[in-house]
Amino acid sequence: MKPMGPIPPWFGGEEGMLLVGGCGAASLVDEAGDTPLFAYDMGIVDAQVRRFRDAMPDALHLHYAIKANPYAPLLAHMVGQVDGFDIASGGEMDMALAAGMAPDRISFAGPGKRDDELRAAIFAGVTINLESEGEGRRALAAAAQVGKTPRLAVRVNPNFDLKGSGMRMGGGAKPFGVDAERAAMLARAMIDGGADWRGWHIFAGSQNLDPLAIIETQAATIALAARLSDTVGAAPPLVNLGGGFGLAYFPGDERLDIRPIGVALDSALETLPDILQGSAFAIELGRWLVGEAGVYLTRVIDVKVSQGETFVVVDGGLHHQLAASGNFGTVVRRNYPMAVANRFGAAPAGDPVTVVGCLCTPIDRLGEKVALPPVAEGDLIAIFLAGAYGASASPTMFLGHPSPRELLLG
Repeated sequence: MKPMGPIPPWFGGEEGMLLVGGCGAASLVDEAGDTPLFAYDMGIVDAQVRRFRDAMPDALHLHYAIKANPYAPLLAHMVGQVDGFDIASGGEMDMALAAGMAPDRISFAGPGKRDDELRAAIFAGVTINLESEGEGRRALAAAAQVGKTPRLAVRVNPNFDLKGSGMRMGGGAKPFGVDAERAAMLARAMIDGGADWRGWHIFAGSQNLDPLAIIETQAATIALAARLSDTVGAAPPLVNLGGGFGLAYFPGDERLDIRPIGVALDSALETLPDILQGSAFAIELGRWLVGEAGVYLTRVIDVKVSQGETFVVVDGGLHHQLAASGNFGTVVRRNYPMAVANRFGAAPAGDPVTVVGCLCTPIDRLGEKVALPPVAEGDLIAIFLAGAYGASASPTMFLGHPSPRELLLG
């Protein structure tokens, strides 16, 4: 038997049925028309935003990294909840603008921006986080072509990373950002080239559950931003401190306590170096804001036994929930929290089962040797922490199965 991660504390049941946003899972499936279904409870997202605002300094901006979940109704909701959107493609820019986010509150990061993306972003008034000297040169050329002053920030590859992070975005050789020792030179060149310099984007890592590691990295980030700005000889309008706030996906994980992070950051912003006294600061978060709000509901098609092992076969799979299958940035496969939605709270059966998807590949495993109540054909399996990096981060076209339905609650 292999343990599962903890079910987020937001969820409960009524008469044996899992409730999502106050609605029974089965009724949500009826409303959507079928399974598989992603259901997103905006009440949880709003609570996370309040949790952030309560813990962090009042002046700190909150940005939503829309790559976590770009579902259009969710984006429209987030426009009123956060101070900006962070995007990573021209397609995401179109989504952000369509949702109603003001262009000057959108920042565009990511290596490999095409010339047409640069032109579109500059024309719209979106801030571009430059990832290289070559991108800076192409951005100035694109600005000349569209006749607009470009809003340009510099993404820095710092000489440190976020210790213990699930995904390290800084430190050492990286395709992301400009190495710290060259970042000031690029910023100066953009200013001299006529750009509207918007500051620094310094993202050291993500998916971290250690408050002390995040505090340490934020302090190092502020110090680096000050040194670079002194070298440039100009105060940055904005310092994006990156993100890093993680979720408790796996067995043994504990939910991140962000209160000490806020206390430390409040102190740091009260004692800023002179060159940063007039700068704004932002944190960009994706999964931490929306991940716990999502539940993936998939129906049991078959229950079969092979060589003494019981397999629960569902109509979903890794083509919708790649991360839960362990094939999205996970070195060792571990079980996301899951439950039988229509027997929520029931005691597990004696023997563990392995929950597999409908794809013809052995890697399509959503839960390996997990303890569940007795499972039968037609039951609903709920996989939690499905609000981030679900449908849009999975190979939905693989093997021609239908795309999942999505439903916004609240």
